[in-house]
Amino acid sequence: MGQKIRKCKNCGRYTLREICPVCGGKVASPNPARFSPQDPYGRYRRMAKKG
Repeated sequence: MGQKIRKCKNCGRYTLREICPVCGGKVASPNPARFSPQDPYGRYRRMAKKG
């Protein structure tokens, strides 16, 4: 199984680990979610972004 790069939510550093080796914070995928034309919540997200 291949490893995917992740970004720390606290310090912003990139890592391949589950926990940030620098600050010990949570990490998440830096990529946005995939676009889907059948997105049931897209309308609400766009309304929230406008307002």
